[in-house]
Amino acid sequence: MERLRDLRQLPKAHLHLHFTGSMRATTLLELADKYGVHLPDALTGGEPPRLRATDERGWFRFQRLYDIARSCLRSPEDIQRLVREAAEEDVRDGSGWLEIQVDPTSYAPRLGGLIPALEIILDAVGRASRDTGLGIRVLVAANRMKHPLDARTLARLAVRYADQGVVGFGLSNDERRGFARDFDRAFAIARDGGLLAAPHGGELSGPASVRDCLDDLHAGRIGHGVRAAEDPKLLRRLAQRGVTCEVCPASNVALGVYEKPEDVPLRTLFEAGVPMALGADDPLLFGARLAAQYEIARTAHGFSDAELAELARQSVRGSQAPEEDRQRLLADIDAWLAG
Repeated sequence: MERLRDLRQLPKAHLHLHFTGSMRATTLLELADKYGVHLPDALTGGEPPRLRATDERGWFRFQRLYDIARSCLRSPEDIQRLVREAAEEDVRDGSGWLEIQVDPTSYAPRLGGLIPALEIILDAVGRASRDTGLGIRVLVAANRMKHPLDARTLARLAVRYADQGVVGFGLSNDERRGFARDFDRAFAIARDGGLLAAPHGGELSGPASVRDCLDDLHAGRIGHGVRAAEDPKLLRRLAQRGVTCEVCPASNVALGVYEKPEDVPLRTLFEAGVPMALGADDPLLFGARLAAQYEIARTAHGFSDAELAELARQSVRGSQAPEEDRQRLLADIDAWLAG
């Protein structure tokens, strides 16, 4: 019988983590008390809230909980604490590289405006990286529920800070609303500025959502992308192009995309040659952090340690880490498997 290695010791990159959703539950409780914010029972029970976002009402509830949590982040010190703690959690789970996704417009009203908000976030990222030794970069994400002109503003802002920690441009929120092509100009601005295009697709909507990200936004990476498993031709296309899908098994189940961990099509994607980077998405709301996603691959899908090591390699290759960091992490993965 194969000896099971410690998955927290497996070096890996974390490419799908949302800013507010990275918060520790205990930190949310402390900040809510500090600012007198009333939290609903779903955020105070010590267990992840029961969520099912496959219908509009469920998605609205998810967004409402997220917005309440975000309202507890009001000062630069709060931002610094969140990023430092997220980094500490990632290091504990074996992450050697983190790309955290944020829409700075959500924090701008309390942090002095859009530019100050992003600068505060980038300063917090730099401090946390120095304090923990974890490489951290930022993806600026537009909101699909807002006007495409807002996305263009964010894309220009992201490009402006491309040499100060911003490495990519995303598109989040309910992919069932609007069309990817409405945001094509924003993504062109980001790509022309040297940023990775990494929109969400193929989670709440089917394979067509992934195709739209490829065709209209020229995505280099896809947030989620699991519904591509329903289209063999699309799987071949992703594999041939080497487009990494940021797969978040725990959140897929928590949001009702799949009924149980065994239903998440990890094997289908893996055997089709589609690169994957397992991610925690929003551990504040879904409970499971990074190492737990690899545990799902092991226990629910029978991934061997050699296959888990390959998943970790795919996460590193799909990252925006400098080549020196990539090679170091890949060597550390080989050492984990050998040891």
